[in-house]
Amino acid sequence: MEKIPLTRAGHTALNEELKTLKSIERPAVIRAIAEAREHGDLSENAEYHAAREKQSFIEGRVKELEGILSLAEVIDPAKLSGSVKFGAKVTVVDEDTDEEKTFQIVGEPEADIERGLLNIKSPLARALIGKDEGESVEVRTPGGEKSYEILSIVYS
Repeated sequence: MEKIPLTRAGHTALNEELKTLKSIERPAVIRAIAEAREHGDLSENAEYHAAREKQSFIEGRVKELEGILSLAEVIDPAKLSGSVKFGAKVTVVDEDTDEEKTFQIVGEPEADIERGLLNIKSPLARALIGKDEGESVEVRTPGGEKSYEILSIVYS
């Protein structure tokens, strides 16, 4: 199986989510199912069916997280330098709008564009990898071609 790159923060966050699911969410849903069973006829018991559905979601997420964490390769960006690579915090400026944005290039499971965590497999991250400060990149996005200039690259 292919290793999944994660930052230390991403690995910790996924581990915490897994612990919460196993120690808090799973026991709570088991209690809810037991309570709903006590109400009698299960075929028309909405509480029971909702609890079973939640249990199914929790078990699926636990399996998914265990799979990701078993293949995780934690990469410490603080030990890196130079051109853009995994873990870099890259500040770019949109050459059309002069809007500045800062992204950290992270593994797929920890990506969250709203928080500036850019999936390493995204078109923008792939365009930035290997480039240096001052270079421009062209990115094909769903909204059309975009041009960005790299203002800074920080590893921390």
